Amino acid sequence: MPRMASLALARWVLLAAMAARLAGADDPYRYFTWIVTYGPINPLGAIQQGILINGQFPGPRIDCVTNDNLIVNVVNNLDEPFLITWNGIKQRKNSWQDGVAGTNCPIPPGANYTYKFQAKDQIGTFTYFPSVALHRAAGGFGALNVYQRPAIPVPYPLPAGDFTLLVGDWYLAGHDQLRQTLDSGAPLPFPDALLINGMPSATLVGDQGRTYLLRVSNVGMKTSINFRVQGHSLKLAEVEGTHPVQNVYDSLDVHVGQSVAFLVTLDQPPMDYAMVASTRFNPADISPLTAVGTLHYSSATSMAPDPLPAGPPEQESEWSMNQARSFRWNLTASAARPNPQGSFHYGTIQTSRTLVLASSAAVVAGQRRYAVNGVSFVVPDTPLKLLDNYNIANVIEWDSVPERPDGGAPRPGTPVVRLNLHEFVEVVFQNTENEMQSWHLDGYDFWVVGYGDNGQWTENERLNYNLVDAQARHTVQVYPNGWSAILVSLDNQGMWNLRSANWDRQYLGQQLYLRVWTAEQSFSNEYSIPTNAILCGRAAGLPH
Repeated sequence: MPRMASLALARWVLLAAMAARLAGADDPYRYFTWIVTYGPINPLGAIQQGILINGQFPGPRIDCVTNDNLIVNVVNNLDEPFLITWNGIKQRKNSWQDGVAGTNCPIPPGANYTYKFQAKDQIGTFTYFPSVALHRAAGGFGALNVYQRPAIPVPYPLPAGDFTLLVGDWYLAGHDQLRQTLDSGAPLPFPDALLINGMPSATLVGDQGRTYLLRVSNVGMKTSINFRVQGHSLKLAEVEGTHPVQNVYDSLDVHVGQSVAFLVTLDQPPMDYAMVASTRFNPADISPLTAVGTLHYSSATSMAPDPLPAGPPEQESEWSMNQARSFRWNLTASAARPNPQGSFHYGTIQTSRTLVLASSAAVVAGQRRYAVNGVSFVVPDTPLKLLDNYNIANVIEWDSVPERPDGGAPRPGTPVVRLNLHEFVEVVFQNTENEMQSWHLDGYDFWVVGYGDNGQWTENERLNYNLVDAQARHTVQVYPNGWSAILVSLDNQGMWNLRSANWDRQYLGQQLYLRVWTAEQSFSNEYSIPTNAILCGRAAGLPH
């Protein structure tokens, strides 16, 4: 059997056996040591300087089981500070391990930091990536797959194997050059290529008649993608850690920061079939980028005839939005816990407040920036979590972002919105520009109850919300000149980053933080500052 297929099958069998052995035992620990270095990569045929983890680009994949404890010692051998965030891992009661500039001091050159966190009550397809200094554009990203415990079955037959596909846009320019471009006030150019697992192509091998799980994550900087497999249907099986209704699609849109998993049955004549990823919502004068991989039947001796499967209508939001609306939460399936997902009736809960967050391109102090309700986030020299923990005053601008756009002049700031533990909040993301955007919330997933591409959101839109089986996820797309509405149950205390997943926008200020808090101090609500926490800025030298 070809190596890639045998590895996928062996990994599935190993994890199933390991999970069975661990049934009834204490949650196990998995230990990793990651050495972060620069190194040569050539995804497009020309040598570039990439960011490698243990010499790998993309970085090592983490495979674990629900509730596993992950101990990841990251050694920074770069020449500048470095930090990793765990995209979609909720870090229950533990925003200390979130790995963003508002919660953690970056790891200095030549130093290390050991992340200690748990995949608590989660299953599914997740990723990790560097969160500072635009390092994400040079590599350092990878997959994090959380498999189910044997006592809690997934709502589909066990696949013959599973494959992880990290798809994203890519630049020939290095991260430092791209950073200089943004710092100079110029926009990033259109990317040079799409990559699949760090290369322009990838090959998956399977047996005719069997069904496989494909995990696709958009790890790019700024570009939405569409993914399709020639001659095969895609049965949606998982969306960012939750089980959807298993609708069948010809292709799937995956926006920046998002992950989906789908089942593909090899039910065609044994040949090589094209797996096609292409960029979506491209500028009108630019052709889509395309990466073509191969789904290889193990008994194939020829390639499927052309043409390659065509993508959806390029500039139409309606097609993509209708697909997004068709994603429905499977109310009867269990996720990581034995109780059905639908046992939480989110649509019957009264919201405590509404945040309408409008993004905008802005000029602040003569520089090109992005803002949320007129405030462009400036990263302080001390993480917000440390400032709050040590009661260091006059840095955090509490509640300085208006709850709705007020038309004020754009300005820099360090805004944190204070929210109470167990509030139930409505958030509306308003896109005032003619480009697709994605928004991500650390520490949570949320229900996407509505989309629109008809301009400004109004309270009348609530009449059309899906309050029964809206898809839960951690990253939501917002269509050009449109809006997306979410409901979120704030049951995870901490300091949480709410940000644009389009990394140029995040870098230039389209983000803020939510401080979810209660006066009752208890480990049942939040863990204490780690004894190994790096202290920097105004917190340097203070006791842990």
